[in-house]
Amino acid sequence: QVQLVESGGGLVQAGDSLRLSCAASGGIVSSYAMGWFRQAQGKEREFVGGITWVGDSTNYADSAKGRFTISRDNGKATVYLQMNSLKPEDTAVYYCAAEHYGSGSRYASRYASWGQGTQVTVSL
Repeated sequence: QVQLVESGGGLVQAGDSLRLSCAASGGIVSSYAMGWFRQAQGKEREFVGGITWVGDSTNYADSAKGRFTISRDNGKATVYLQMNSLKPEDTAVYYCAAEHYGSGSRYASRYASWGQGTQVTVSL
């Protein structure tokens, strides 16, 4: 089972950009679809976006479309979440997750491996 470690979170101002990274190890990383989820304080975890194991397709939550971009570098065993035009409502702990030979599903139950999360805080 692949292990995941997120990094890149921090405190930024509204309108700024941030790039999160998810480093994977312990498996054939290129065989895993990857998803990004987030959980704001007091709210349920929600899907942000996903990328297929092939890397040929991505899908996003409506809140992320046009602002966030997911990419992967299998040579570095890393998946990225580029976040632009950040808003205070994007404040949350962001998690990456791995789904073996998956499609980057928006359903958290499809993912067997999760990282520990990285905090993103967007101030006005």
